[in-house]
Amino acid sequence: MDEPISSAERYPAKYWHWLNDGRIQCGLCPRDCKLHEGQRGACFVRGRLDDEMVLTTYGRSSGFCVDPIEKKPLNHFYPGSSVLSFGTAGCNLACKFCQNWDISKSRSFDKLADQASPEAIAQTAERLGCKSVAFTYNDPVIFAEYAMDVADACHERSIKTVAVTAGYIHAEPRRDFFAKMDAANVDLKAFTEEFYVKQTGSRLQPVLQTLKYLKHETQVWLELTTLLIPGLNDSTEELQALCEWVARELGVEVPIHFTAFHPDYKMTEISSTPVRTLIRARNIAHMAGLKYVYTGNVHNEEGDITFCPSCSVPLIERDWYEIAQYRLTSHGHCPDCDTAIVGRFGEYAETFGRRRIPVTIGG
Repeated sequence: MDEPISSAERYPAKYWHWLNDGRIQCGLCPRDCKLHEGQRGACFVRGRLDDEMVLTTYGRSSGFCVDPIEKKPLNHFYPGSSVLSFGTAGCNLACKFCQNWDISKSRSFDKLADQASPEAIAQTAERLGCKSVAFTYNDPVIFAEYAMDVADACHERSIKTVAVTAGYIHAEPRRDFFAKMDAANVDLKAFTEEFYVKQTGSRLQPVLQTLKYLKHETQVWLELTTLLIPGLNDSTEELQALCEWVARELGVEVPIHFTAFHPDYKMTEISSTPVRTLIRARNIAHMAGLKYVYTGNVHNEEGDITFCPSCSVPLIERDWYEIAQYRLTSHGHCPDCDTAIVGRFGEYAETFGRRRIPVTIGG
């Protein structure tokens, strides 16, 4: 049974319309939830109250932490910098392998202990010296209004914004949402419709449309992540198809991260991803022509390094989330052959390191 929606949770939501049968339909994501009075959508945080759509988690967070930007993961977006990260509760997907299930699958707002206005978040990020603020832990698509307001407050203070998302969103809100973002890491969970339907309760094509939109119609810096789950989305054939599509539709310079699964949530019977699987995926991506391919959730030094795609020298060496060596010029070029490396780079790498610092925000 849905948790009742209280009047205190009434923050007007966008992207909905009336249906002829008296229900209202959410237009935020392809789930297209159709709601009677008092009902919540599949994401749990958007619902119908007094004949309008409301967002019930505006200004409420499951917690704030300062992280290295490489943890999002973003390897070509101001390497070494710190990012103020937060999420809310709920999700519009139903991934059986969710690594943050205690937040994204929460059906109780007890998790939302921290309250913060957009201005307070931006002020805190500035005070802590964070280069950016990331909407993460659960998918920011479902709290789009809150995320966009936070982004506006951040941009007033020259702080960048990052969306860590599955990209499951309709065209109109997609335009509005990503117009406020400086970077995005999109989770391309697999490359078959069967996986998306059975393992996530969603569909593949809307995600591919989001990826093409981001690459070709925005200035948002884009990186991809695929969590490889043994026996479900790690076959050579599927990885070849995925990498060839990325090369053809997005371009060979889009960075991609292959990360290791560990048993969690409703998928505890499957073993963790072997390092050799990530290395195989990386090799397949290189064979498809992709220039910047990384591995994650394991200690694999070669898979952490940014290499020059022209002369193959190491340019950014990482030890987990820490920059061990940074050789890019102030213009983001290889110092040996002068090849331009794609990304958003400052004059030097910052040195936040691998720390994770919990933060309390008031206001």
